[in-house]
Order: sequence, then C-alpha cells, then structure tokens
Amino acid sequence: MDNRYKTLRYSEIGLLVFVWLVLMMTPVLFREDNNRPLMRSMLNQLEILVPLTILFLANRFVLVPRFLFRGKVISFFTSVLGVILLLAVASYVYDEKIKQYPSERVERADRPPRRGENPPPSTDSRPERPEQTDQARGRQPRPVPPFANFLILGVLVVGFDTGLRSGLRWIMAEDERIRLEKENVTAQLTLLRNQVSPHFFMNTLNNIHALVDTNTAEAKEAIIKLSKMMRYLLYETETEKTTLKKEVEFLESYINLMRLRFSEKVRITLNLPAIVPDAFIPPFLFTAFIENAFKHGISYRNESFITIDLIPGKERLLFVVKNSRSNHNGGGEFSGIGIENTRKRLDLLFGDAYHLDIIDTEELFTVNLSIPI
Repeated sequence: MDNRYKTLRYSEIGLLVFVWLVLMMTPVLFREDNNRPLMRSMLNQLEILVPLTILFLANRFVLVPRFLFRGKVISFFTSVLGVILLLAVASYVYDEKIKQYPSERVERADRPPRRGENPPPSTDSRPERPEQTDQARGRQPRPVPPFANFLILGVLVVGFDTGLRSGLRWIMAEDERIRLEKENVTAQLTLLRNQVSPHFFMNTLNNIHALVDTNTAEAKEAIIKLSKMMRYLLYETETEKTTLKKEVEFLESYINLMRLRFSEKVRITLNLPAIVPDAFIPPFLFTAFIENAFKHGISYRNESFITIDLIPGKERLLFVVKNSRSNHNGGGEFSGIGIENTRKRLDLLFGDAYHLDIIDTEELFTVNLSIPI
C-alpha cells in the first residue's frame, strides 16, 4: 500500500513538473516572431504564468480540499470561476497600465511630434494611402492579450489539476476499500473457523466418550481424526491458500466425525477423488455449505440424506452439496451469515471466475460451486 502510494505521488509530481515546464517553455517551443528577442518573450510569458500559478495553488490546496472533497460541488465551481475572473481582471488592468508607458525602443515615427519638434524627415514624399495596412508598413498583427490567454489556460489548468487530484484520491480510496474488504474476509475466515470449533468439538467429544466403552478402536480412530482437524484449524490456515489434498483430508475427517452423531436413518455420502491433483485453493471455502446441509437437511424423525461431491478437472474444481429438506419454511434459512460471507469471499478471491448456483426446492437443497484451480 505504501509503495503504491509513493509511486502514485511521484507520478503526480512528475506529471505536474512536465506540464509547468511546457508552459514555461511555450515562447521557445511555439515562437512565431524570430525577430523578437527571446528574453522579451519569456518575460511576457510571466504575465500569464504568475496569475496561473496563483490559480493553481489556490485550486490545489484550498478549493479542491475545502469544497470539492467535502461534497460542496456548487461552491467549488463558483469559487473557481470567481478566482479565475478576479485574476483575469487583475491581468487586464496590469496589461493596460503597462501600455500607458511605452518603451523607449518605440521609434519616434510611431508617435506624434512634440511641441517645437520638427517631424522626422520622410523618405517618401508621397502621401500615405489610406489602404495601406499594418502588414504593408511592416508591423506584426497585435498579439492576443495576456488576460485572454490566461482565461483559456486557467480553465485548462484547473480542469487538469482537479482531475488529477480526484483521480489519485479515487485510486487511493479504492485501494483502501479493497484492503478493508480483505481484512474483513480474514476476520470472517477466523470467525468461521471459531464457529466450527465449539459445538462441533463438544458434540464430537461426547460421541467419542460414548464409544470408549462400546468400541474402543473406533474411539481411537475418531480421536486421531479430531486431532488432525484441530491441527489443520490451528496451523494450516494461516496462509491465504492451502493444498487441495489437505482440504480433502479435512473434509473427509469432518464428515466421518459428523457420522458419529446420526443414526442409520441419515444417509451421508461423500464422493472424493481417488487421485487429488497438486493444486492450491483458499481454505474453508466449502465449510459453510456443509454446515448448512447438516443444520437444515437432517431430520431425527424421518429419513434424510446429504450427498457431497468434489470433482477436480484440469482447470476447475466442482463442489456439489445436496441435502433433503427437514422443514418447509422457505429458502430464507439457507441464506445465513456463513453462506453470505462465503459468497463475498468468493467475489474477492475470484471475481467473475467462479460460478455459484444455489437451487432451493421444497424437498431438495443443492449447491453447485465451480472455482478455478
């Protein structure tokens, strides 16, 4: 985050420096009158650059943060327009005042003779024709007044600087939003892991305790599976991704321990691949859907079932959960926090690359999830 912010800041500064260098070098880059001294053209350019700099600083450090970034759009545009007009009037007044004191380099022929001063001799005794133009006299067309140039450049500079600052602010805000969402997903993952732990482990330990006297071998096997799950929950999920093989082992241990809680009336079918490919996936993507199936698909009075399929392909992994409906209260119960958090997490992890299809009928609830691997 810090490196990206520094890169954006340096890019912004470099772009501003480039633009101002172009404005300063305009008399050199776009010089039309080669007979005019370059220094004079540079000094004339300052008549535009000075008010332009004032406008730029006012917009960047006062108007944009105080009005635009606080949502006062009308006040921002009104203030910008007022500053531009004020500086344009000041530039106009300054320009007109300078013209009242012509330079000594102006030829005496271009001004009327003073009292007692003879008019300069004329090399051409012929009277001046009215149709003679400024171009015939060798004069250049009058340049655009500085205040007019300022009006044009002022609007361009304000628009450029405002767009640049707003764009940078939007990028940083978007990065911050993504960072907060990722942190939220991490917190949700931790919450999901803690949600798996309390009730599940308490019921599993009670079942193991009951097996100690009736089936010691099965109780030992259950303890080993429970130990592996606890290790996976505590140590193997600290990273963003885990191997598909470890996730398959976790699901298998989880389902086998859940079988201890139910009678033969509940048919639990787990179809896992015989050969697990070497792939990495985010941990606990399927836990919320499996917990939802056991929570809402199991009936202690009637026959019920849960079927779980994990089908890996070359580029995608398909996860399917089907469970019977133990009640007919509608699909609202199946859109709990766990599934909603998982959906948000899938959006952040895969964007548009995943496919989640949830089918809810009166007798069957189906989840089809396809993710890239």
